[in-house]
Amino acid sequence: MLSLFAVALASATLLPGGSEVWLARLWCLGESVSMLWLVATAGNTLGSLINVWLGRYARHFQDRRWFPASREGMARAERWYHRFGEWSLLLSWVPVVGDPLTVLAGVFRLPWWRAVLLIAVAKGARYSLVLWLTEVWLVPLC
Repeated sequence: MLSLFAVALASATLLPGGSEVWLARLWCLGESVSMLWLVATAGNTLGSLINVWLGRYARHFQDRRWFPASREGMARAERWYHRFGEWSLLLSWVPVVGDPLTVLAGVFRLPWWRAVLLIAVAKGARYSLVLWLTEVWLVPLC
C-alpha cells in the first residue's frame, strides 16, 4: 500500500507518471478496494497540494530569467483562472491539464481548505471511476 501512496503522490506532481496500472495490479493481488481507494486518493491529493504549495511561491521568481512563464503568459493564466475560478480544480484529475491547474490555484492564492476540498473530491471521483473500470474490465481476467 505504501508503494501505491508513493506512485499516486508522484503522479500528481509535475513529474510524469500514472498510478492507475499500479492500483489495478494491487486489486488483482487481492487488496481491499476501499483501502486502495483511500490510499490512492490521499496520495494523489497530497501530490496536488505540493503543486499548490509550489504555485504559492512561484511569483517570487517570475522576474528571473529561467522562470518558465513570461509576464504575458502569467497575465493570460490569470485571466483564464479568474474566468473559470476555483471550480476548475474539479478537473485536477485530468491528465496534462490537471497539474498546471493545481499550480495556478497556488499562484492565485486559493485558500488551502478550498483547494484541499476540491482536489480531494476530484481525485476521489477519479479513483472511483478507475476502480469501477478495473472491476468491469480487469477483475474477470485476474
